[in-house]
Amino acid sequence: MDLPRPEDTLVPQPRQLTVRRGSFRLDRDTRVHATPGAESAAALLRTLLEPATGLRLEAATDAAVVLALDDALAGLGEEGYGLTISPFGVLLRARRPTGLLRGVQTLRQLLPHQALSEQPVRDMPWLLPAVEITDVPRYTWRGAMLDVARHFQPVSYLRRFVDLLALHKLNTFHLHLTDDQGWRMPVAACPRLTEIGGWRAQSMIGPAGSSRFDGRPHGGFYTRGELAGLVAYAAERGITVMPEIGGPGHVRAALAAYPELGTDAARHLDVWTHWGVCENVLGVDDHVLDFFGTVLDEVMDVFPSQRIHIGGDECPTTEWENSPVAVARAAREGLPGPRALHSWLIARIAKHLLKAGRSPVAWAEYETTLPPQCTVMSWREPKHAWAAARRGHEVIYADHRATYFDYARGHGPAEPPAQPGLVVDLRTVYDFDPTPPDQDTAIAAQVLGAQGQVWTEFVTTPEHIEYLTYPRLCALAERIWNGQDDWGTFTSRLSGHQARLNALGIPHDAPPAHVNR
Repeated sequence: MDLPRPEDTLVPQPRQLTVRRGSFRLDRDTRVHATPGAESAAALLRTLLEPATGLRLEAATDAAVVLALDDALAGLGEEGYGLTISPFGVLLRARRPTGLLRGVQTLRQLLPHQALSEQPVRDMPWLLPAVEITDVPRYTWRGAMLDVARHFQPVSYLRRFVDLLALHKLNTFHLHLTDDQGWRMPVAACPRLTEIGGWRAQSMIGPAGSSRFDGRPHGGFYTRGELAGLVAYAAERGITVMPEIGGPGHVRAALAAYPELGTDAARHLDVWTHWGVCENVLGVDDHVLDFFGTVLDEVMDVFPSQRIHIGGDECPTTEWENSPVAVARAAREGLPGPRALHSWLIARIAKHLLKAGRSPVAWAEYETTLPPQCTVMSWREPKHAWAAARRGHEVIYADHRATYFDYARGHGPAEPPAQPGLVVDLRTVYDFDPTPPDQDTAIAAQVLGAQGQVWTEFVTTPEHIEYLTYPRLCALAERIWNGQDDWGTFTSRLSGHQARLNALGIPHDAPPAHVNR
């Protein structure tokens, strides 16, 4: 069966695309010219195409393929690009280098899908269809979150995850590094965070409430060099890595390493081996704030991202309510009671980042007030997003009903283990729209964009991650890049795009055989 033409299967769909007659052939004689500032995009083009095509695409001033920056192209903004392909050559233009990187991904998709293979492909004509494209994203924040705290993944896989985000023109990789079940971020001043907090005694693989364990210790952590290398790798592809170091809840792994950080310094806890919401939280003494400042200083040294995620969700207050020290601290700070320590701690942690010139991000939570400078990541209720926007917060929309890819893709026994509760199918993701109700322009101006989430309580392998992520992330990428609402057109293009997913070895159409059940 003949596959559809590549220009008819682009995901996400460009804002404007006109198909012309003819094509341009890449071959061993093809050369590339990069104007000043465009060299990184040309390097990425070579890096992406050489494994399958064998083409070196060497530099030359009289080349048929030209990548150029032009500051006069103001309408393209930071990430937009213009692409012209004719039988005589290729011209990719942008106002900013990131725009050229987005255009490189479009060039990649316009080639036969075999060009995405990591293995050499022989006797294939590498034809680019003649097109005229002008493309600008709808939202400035287009991301995906991967939880490596529940189940650790090697940095080699994180690089692949980045590559797949870049293919779909996402620009933010939210890396969830710490939680009750594991601490993956190295901190030189606090080595036990990874030596102890990076490992748990056994790994639970069954659904919530199950007592099934695999009986093996689980864990791992990254070196500073690995994370710095990941940041650089992502930047070469136009992606920012935003780390998440969460508190004041979801800190059991840190408390296992340093008991004095909790509400009872004499208590010795293990790294949690269960899922759900753990009742153990940070203490409220000054040394706890000093600890978090030390951790965040190292995080900022490794991650240059303007925004740093500080967690803030699912924080029980029972321990504070039962702690005379916490009750006294709340009174001393003029708070109405120990429950208010949740917002107080987030504000103190956020202040540390603000003093360093960074911007804090936190999950929206019931009965929690975030500092006005916090970007709000809204996951529970749409009303949280709109309320935060009305208060002046910038908002990243992450509604769990449509963007949590740890929920099952569909019904039935063939589906691998997933977060209990909802089913988030492809249509549900596609119908997701961060537009506020009644087209309120004041609220809309505060919405930066949206992202997908892959929590990994029940997800142990890269193959399982990718089965849950794709093609659902394709649908989300489409809506937050293009914004057009046309399910029929999208599914038609996605049908052809699946050939690219296959070439990349993504198990998008059936659960991996080895996934635990």
